Amino acid sequence: MLVHHGVGVDWFRPLLGEPALTDDYRVLSYHRVGYGGSSRATGPLDFEQEAAHCRSLMRHLGIERAHVVGHSASAMIALQLALDTPDAVHTLALLESARPALQNERQAEFVSSAVRPALERYGAGDKAGAVDTWLRGVGGSDYRTALDRALPQAFDQAVASADTFFGHELPAVQQWAFTQEDAGRVTQPALLVLGDRTDPIFRERRELLLAWLPNAEPFELPGATHLLYLENPRGMAEALAAFFTRHPLYSTDHEY
Repeated sequence: MLVHHGVGVDWFRPLLGEPALTDDYRVLSYHRVGYGGSSRATGPLDFEQEAAHCRSLMRHLGIERAHVVGHSASAMIALQLALDTPDAVHTLALLESARPALQNERQAEFVSSAVRPALERYGAGDKAGAVDTWLRGVGGSDYRTALDRALPQAFDQAVASADTFFGHELPAVQQWAFTQEDAGRVTQPALLVLGDRTDPIFRERRELLLAWLPNAEPFELPGATHLLYLENPRGMAEALAAFFTRHPLYSTDHEY
């Protein structure tokens, strides 16, 4: 189950063409509520609801247990799913989780340079400027080069998703509570992925999760910022497939 990055509605598409994943696994990607082709968000959303939506989709498709992959804010959805319905989650791949965040100088700088200006632009009606400010903050000043190369329509799609992202998702991120005690209950194998060119703020968050989660291991994706698999889809697919192989969903007597 691939749970997409907030404004990255179809960012997982490059992985869907990678044989390392698709030859051996049924790979599912969907649009979360308020994004892409899904229904609009009619009220406040939180990650408990988002996790419940994911579980409902799995049940609808007859999937009792899965490897769950989440990126940025959706890594938090994956963690919430593991807390709420642990039997549904066999492994977790957490790709540069948006939280937990350390309350330090680096976090304060991120808020002042990316979060607050993006919200101000969104509040002024400049959705494209808000998305650009946000993606520069998490993906670096040259993010558009990689984004346009991998998915030429991705920026426009992100702008179309701005109301959900800025109006619902960012508040949900701020309100989500995940403690060290919660982390101790997440016993599934967890792959914590970081791009080797990413902002140090994501490294700090990963170090905290590595310390908290009982069964976590790190992986660093070469040649990648927060855009990760948009910049190196083959490397990401091979790393995920290797992780899933180390933690098979079924015994070797069954097919995936």
